[in-house]
Amino acid sequence: MARINMVEAINMALRQEMMRDADVVILGEDVGADGGVFRVTEGLLHEFGPDRIIDTPLSELALVGAGVGMAAYGLKPVVEIQFMAFLYEGLEQLYAHASRIRARSRGRFSCPLVVRTPYGIGIKGPELHSESSEAVLCHMPGLKVVVPSNPYNAKGLLASAIRDPDPVVFMEPSRLYRSIKAEVPEESYAIPLGKADVFQEGKDITVIAWGRMFNDALDATEGFDCEVIDLMTLKPFDEETVLNSVKKTGRVVIVHEATGYCGLGAEIAAFLAEEAMMHLKAPIVRVTAPDAVVPMARLEDYYVPSKEAIRKAFEEVMKY
Repeated sequence: MARINMVEAINMALRQEMMRDADVVILGEDVGADGGVFRVTEGLLHEFGPDRIIDTPLSELALVGAGVGMAAYGLKPVVEIQFMAFLYEGLEQLYAHASRIRARSRGRFSCPLVVRTPYGIGIKGPELHSESSEAVLCHMPGLKVVVPSNPYNAKGLLASAIRDPDPVVFMEPSRLYRSIKAEVPEESYAIPLGKADVFQEGKDITVIAWGRMFNDALDATEGFDCEVIDLMTLKPFDEETVLNSVKKTGRVVIVHEATGYCGLGAEIAAFLAEEAMMHLKAPIVRVTAPDAVVPMARLEDYYVPSKEAIRKAFEEVMKY
């Protein structure tokens, strides 16, 4: 079992899924000879050739649209978008076509499309390179949204996303690409979509997070008896696991990198208010970015939720 980073784990998953299924193809800007902007697809062009590793023009609208067409006709395209904000150009294809094909055709067709994109703060990029827009995607019926938090679940979740018959946006926390390593089996494996991971058990506070913020929230739990849930699949999220944990602890802190207003944390909080109100011992607390656009590099560390802010939320709910 190798100890590898997230870039290597995703590359391994892509290679193994392409070996497993000849219908899997990769397309995107610079994914071939250059190996992608973060080198996630490095080496795959040499191994699988230009018919399956396809460099595309600079047009996210055309790129996602081509992926939708390929998926509708039986291929399993994996589309790489270089940075999450670049996906905004392709939202029309996701909203109007990819997410609706099954409903539009009354189940006769599906759209086994995966859109991979790095997201979030941490690489000190220029404007529109550090977005965290998962709530926009989660609002889309028919679309699944997945976020890994470490190399092990990145590999297993991506395998499941590629094998899924419906469209999946696979958000990769760029801050974690090379900053952490984990033991990852060399053989192929899949982690089911729609299931959360209770990474750490506890009795006082349920902490719900994903991606980079899962790791920060976990680090912040020292001195508190927290049950920490890595959501992994954001749409559909694992309601049963979340609900069972909250019934046990009675206190909830939700942590995410995106802005709080209409963020996914609001949906989770609303769900728990409807389903677990009688089990709550304290108000639900969200720790999020402010309602502002992602700032330039010098202000990134003031924008992203800090471990101190997370610990303050723990202290707040423990007053009850």
